[in-house]
Amino acid sequence: MIVVTGATGNVGRPLVKALVAAGEQVTAVSRAVSETDVPEGVRHLRADVADPERLRPALDGADALFLLTSGDFTLAGGDVHGVLEAARAGGVRRVVLLSSQGVGTLRHPPAYEEAVKRSGLEWTVLRPGGFASNAFLWAETVRATRTVAAPFGDVALPVIDPDDIAAVAALALREAGHDGATYVLTGPDPVSPRQQAAAIGDAIGEPVGFVEQSEEEARTQMLAFMPGQVVAATLAILGSPSPDEQRVSPDAERVLGRPPRPFAEWAARNAAAFK
Repeated sequence: MIVVTGATGNVGRPLVKALVAAGEQVTAVSRAVSETDVPEGVRHLRADVADPERLRPALDGADALFLLTSGDFTLAGGDVHGVLEAARAGGVRRVVLLSSQGVGTLRHPPAYEEAVKRSGLEWTVLRPGGFASNAFLWAETVRATRTVAAPFGDVALPVIDPDDIAAVAALALREAGHDGATYVLTGPDPVSPRQQAAAIGDAIGEPVGFVEQSEEEARTQMLAFMPGQVVAATLAILGSPSPDEQRVSPDAERVLGRPPRPFAEWAARNAAAFK
């Protein structure tokens, strides 16, 4: 049995599907998961990683855990040690942590990674860069006015398709050979916000214009749904990325045996959200 936390999110949802397709038994965990969110026959449990006791029924008898911690969990000083203790008590042997490239570039604290590495469990750490699915934030304005508004319009980063993160996670959860590995996950090419807008336009068959925001305009918008410290780190990456943050990592292709998908392919697959 494999337990997937954050099972209704951009990574968790395709991960559950990938594991089921591979013949695995899965328990999908999320704060609001329901039967309609998971493939037929998948066990689901409404729980929050911020409450390890509520997780215990999902973890009992499980072999592996995909651990995703939300921004709310971090802000509340979430007890990742409690989650890992509950996992060990339930019989879990392997944990795959969804971390962030920002840990490796020193933009984000390493506490969760360190806890996993000291847990006594087999572990794999995934450090994705920016998600292609962050472009969903533009869906409303693309539908309404065929425009994208974003800061730093020509700064390119190799954003990754969440389905590729899920594919790497599925292999790390199911197969030997990933214990003690830290994978930096990026897309195949750097792509700027302006280029992403053009790719969305190609996907929907209509031109999509680009409006460059000031950094302050972007900060005000992001503070409506992100903690201040996360906004600051995100804007720093978007505006002044380090060489490591702009570099294409070989890890996804090495694990998957194929190149990661480009942003244009993600946009084409999700075109309906922007029409």
